[in-house]
Amino acid sequence: MNPEPAPPSRRELNKSATRLGIARATLELVRSNGPGNFTADDVAARAEVSRRTFFNYFPSIEAALTVAMEEFLDGVLGHFESRPAGEPIVESMLQALSQPADPDRLAVMAELYGLAESTPEMMRFHLEAWDRAERQIVGSIMARTGEPADSLYVTSLVGSVLSCGRSALAEWLRRTGGTINPETLQQLEELFAEVIGYLRNGFNN
Repeated sequence: MNPEPAPPSRRELNKSATRLGIARATLELVRSNGPGNFTADDVAARAEVSRRTFFNYFPSIEAALTVAMEEFLDGVLGHFESRPAGEPIVESMLQALSQPADPDRLAVMAELYGLAESTPEMMRFHLEAWDRAERQIVGSIMARTGEPADSLYVTSLVGSVLSCGRSALAEWLRRTGGTINPETLQQLEELFAEVIGYLRNGFNN
């Protein structure tokens, strides 16, 4: 069993709060001004930090808008790591993606996914977030097994599960046009469950 991680220090907590504050300010400006209609200086002023501080945390406005996606993917990783140690890896991965997400976090993530589809630079950062999540989950699987694992098997498994998650998001956007309300968020949860069913059944109808 892996040792419990040390609790974050006060400095780490402050940095995390600053990062989230900048991300929140960026999202507020997207909603009020529209994408591309504000600057990093505007974000810094809204977040009550300096322009330099903004760029210490994010290379661009688009990068600041990926935090919700990163939090969603961190949640998937957390669900995976909380699964029983003796459970088959495939089952743990499927359970991790199918766990209900926090409704507020899911709503923001879905909203920004729709925005990224029409913003190439933002989509680049979103794809990088998915790639980072894939590497983290692969590393977690390797650590969990405690023995040399078949790297092709592990990377193929993780890549397949996360790719299906992205497919569910794309289908949700196609069906709903990116409208956010309780009904459309329920549709997104159902699409996640549907793609998990495809994986679980080997895509056999």
